[in-house]
Amino acid sequence: MRNFRNYDVWIAGVDFSAHVYELTEKFPRKELYALCDQLQRASVSIPSNIAEGCSRRSQNEFAHYLEISLGSSYEVETQMEIALKLKYVSKEQYEGIIEEVQSIEKRLTSLINTIRQN
Repeated sequence: MRNFRNYDVWIAGVDFSAHVYELTEKFPRKELYALCDQLQRASVSIPSNIAEGCSRRSQNEFAHYLEISLGSSYEVETQMEIALKLKYVSKEQYEGIIEEVQSIEKRLTSLINTIRQN
C-alpha cells in the first residue's frame, strides 16, 4: 500500500489548503457559506483525494483519484477568478494562489501520466 505522506504533491496540497483557509478568513461574512465554503472544500479535496487514492490497490484506481484531485484544483482556479472579480482578493493574492495551484496541477498531471504509462 502507498503512503500518501511520501508524495510531495500531497504535502503541497496540504500547505495549499492552509493558504486558502488563511485567505478566505478575510472574505466578507456573507460569503461564509458560499464562495468561501466552496474554495475551502475544493482545496481540501486536493490532498484528500490523493490520500484516498493511495489506499486503492490498482494503479488505475489511484490515477482516478488523482484526476479527481486535479479537477478540484481547477475548481479552485475558477473560484479564485470569481473572488478576484468580486474584489475579495488582491491581484497579488490571486496570482500567488494561482501559481501555487498550477504547480500542484503540473505535479498531479505528471504523476497521473507516469501511473497511466505503467
